[in-house]
Amino acid sequence: MTRTYDIVVLGGGPGGYVAAIRAAQLGKKVAVVEKAKLGGTCLHKGCIPSKALLRSAEVHRTVRKGEEYGIRIGEGSISVDFPKVQDRKTGVVDELHRGVQYLMKKHNIEVIYGTGRLAGASIFSPQTGSVAVETEDGEAVTLVNEHLIIATGSKPRVIPGLEPDGRFVLTSDEALELEALPSALAIIGGGVIGVEWASMMADFGVAVTIVEAADRLLPAEEEDVSRELASALQKRGVEVLTGTSVLPDTLQKRELGDGKTEVRFEADRGGSRVRIEAEAVLVAVGRVPNVDGFGLENTAVTVDRGAIRVNGWMQTSEPHIYAIGDCTGGVQLAHAASHQGIIAVEHICGAAPKPFDPLFVPRCVYSYPEVASIGMTERQAKEAGHKVKAAKMPFRVVGKALVHGETEGFVKVVADAISNDVLGVHMIGAKVTELIGEASLARLLDATPWEIGSAIHPHPSLSEALGEASLAVDGRSVGL
Repeated sequence: MTRTYDIVVLGGGPGGYVAAIRAAQLGKKVAVVEKAKLGGTCLHKGCIPSKALLRSAEVHRTVRKGEEYGIRIGEGSISVDFPKVQDRKTGVVDELHRGVQYLMKKHNIEVIYGTGRLAGASIFSPQTGSVAVETEDGEAVTLVNEHLIIATGSKPRVIPGLEPDGRFVLTSDEALELEALPSALAIIGGGVIGVEWASMMADFGVAVTIVEAADRLLPAEEEDVSRELASALQKRGVEVLTGTSVLPDTLQKRELGDGKTEVRFEADRGGSRVRIEAEAVLVAVGRVPNVDGFGLENTAVTVDRGAIRVNGWMQTSEPHIYAIGDCTGGVQLAHAASHQGIIAVEHICGAAPKPFDPLFVPRCVYSYPEVASIGMTERQAKEAGHKVKAAKMPFRVVGKALVHGETEGFVKVVADAISNDVLGVHMIGAKVTELIGEASLARLLDATPWEIGSAIHPHPSLSEALGEASLAVDGRSVGL
């Protein structure tokens, strides 16, 4: 059976389904091919379920600190009902999944559940990119299209010798399905995923060790932020081993009985051999674009260093085929994928949007304290040839932070000393993932620090830290 569409989207994650909706809004006939569930990794195995678990961990931490706020908890000890935590996570995911399904129906987008494979030119279509789908009902369908958008996402990167088995060795996929909390967890990787899981597990009372090969946590972020985060995690009992690489073929697994396990492995830390023991190990060393197994070889689409190569409008080397999200490498964030999906569709429809620029994508880490940033770090700005001016505002002098008892961290603004444009904003502290939106708007509008600081920020609020940091760039802060 052959069906014809204006646009076919391969993958129903946050890039794919947003692209489909925008295409439908612009009057296109659209189909989405999804082999599992709409919402993709973000909704089912990433952003949403992990943040639901982090919220439960945050509540546990807050309750334990109740007496600091004059609240007596009572005689009984505080405990974690982890199955209940998992039930709540599942409920959140299910509700959002229903919402995405509703949006597909609302916009008359056909969703075809099954495995899609790209085809070369044929009697059905003179151009490559038709999608042959084996549906979950066993039906074979060919989707002929004028334009194809590939949104196949990514999967956890695996370290040879540390392949996930769901019990001793986990990726974030398996960790999200844990039935009980481990007593101790070793995390390999100090990037976003590793840091979030370390923070979460520490709040649940798990002994955590982070092993990171780079010389600091979150190596892509501002150096000041990395130092502050490492210090905060260590204060909460997390062992942070930076400059440490896992030695191959050293993993040992052992059953202890009563459902308990033990893993041991060795690592090199600056030439010294260290042994790490835990109940399980979580491998969190990034994600790999999904570029195999769906017929890219039947097209002239270029794959470069394991990712689909695209231009600023998300076009591949075949102009009628676009690719968005994690499968293109680069910024692997759900909101980046959604934005790329809109750019791709509007470019297809002749709306001529601005090309994608990763420096305008806010980055968030939902640890405790949170980390949020946009644009260049101070080092990156200098390496790019900018004459830089920068300033920081610590949360310890912000009234709202004191009221909430959340005084760790700061806001740092990096600007060009000649043009006075904001080049980057970097935050670490409570709820900064909510504050970064103002900095994102400032970047979009090409604002200067003076313009951000001149905006009236409510008092008391955490947003005052961004206003004062912006004024401090030019020595005008009244709060420092």
